[in-house]
Amino acid sequence: MKSRLPCTVNLSILFTELPLLERPAAAKAAGFDAVEFWWPYPTAVPTDAEADAFVRAVRAAGVRLTGLNFFAGDMPGGDRGLVSWPGRAAEFRDNIDVTVAIGEQLGCRSFNALYGNRVDGAAPAEQDDLAVENLVLAAKAAERVGGTILLEPVSGAPAYPLLTAADATAVIDRVAAESGSRNLRLLADLYHLSVNGDDVAGVIASHADRIGHVQIADAPGRGAPGTGRLDLDGLLLRLQAAGYAGWVGLEYKPEGPSADSFDWLPRERRGSDRHA
Repeated sequence: MKSRLPCTVNLSILFTELPLLERPAAAKAAGFDAVEFWWPYPTAVPTDAEADAFVRAVRAAGVRLTGLNFFAGDMPGGDRGLVSWPGRAAEFRDNIDVTVAIGEQLGCRSFNALYGNRVDGAAPAEQDDLAVENLVLAAKAAERVGGTILLEPVSGAPAYPLLTAADATAVIDRVAAESGSRNLRLLADLYHLSVNGDDVAGVIASHADRIGHVQIADAPGRGAPGTGRLDLDGLLLRLQAAGYAGWVGLEYKPEGPSADSFDWLPRERRGSDRHA
């Protein structure tokens, strides 16, 4: 038995051999009707022209935007978000309305807020307090468009404190307790959870009703499904059985041209018309 969950392709890790604004059309040509992005600009607030060009490219390709990250700093340089970074709170807050506005224009209602690394000179408790303040602001902004804030455990970043589903849900619970915000959910990236040693099947059994989005890559290596040892289809079937009916974000590193990396995926799982 194979999973029937529909897939959306992450254009910040796939099709990167193409310029940013050409990627939505390339995904469409590969059969996808849905895409997601990390923050597509090097700064927290792009120019109006840059934002408009991005919106036009997604619309012109005829694809749906299913997910967008908030500005996360210099990702290639090791940054993993500004949510808990005391010296950059203003940047994150300036980015909130821009991100939500782009999402509103393109029908996107899922916004990933990378928590941020621990930084020198700031106590962890200070960072966590700031993170709650920033997540509340993001949640309120997203709520205006019926949106959800996603919180993600991440691997490969030694200073990033959210490693397991329990780490992320503890933050979500704190935000809800202190502010009443209920539109924060877990982003379950099965690759990151597995690499961090979390019990992925256990996470699905315990937290399926709290998962707002799923992403996949095989482990080890973060390649396409079938290149590693992770039973991705079995895990997606568990998610399906537990009631998850959302998108599965493809967030893997292709070995060659991105368009050649989808042989494992049936065409019928690439279309948003089968997932309203």
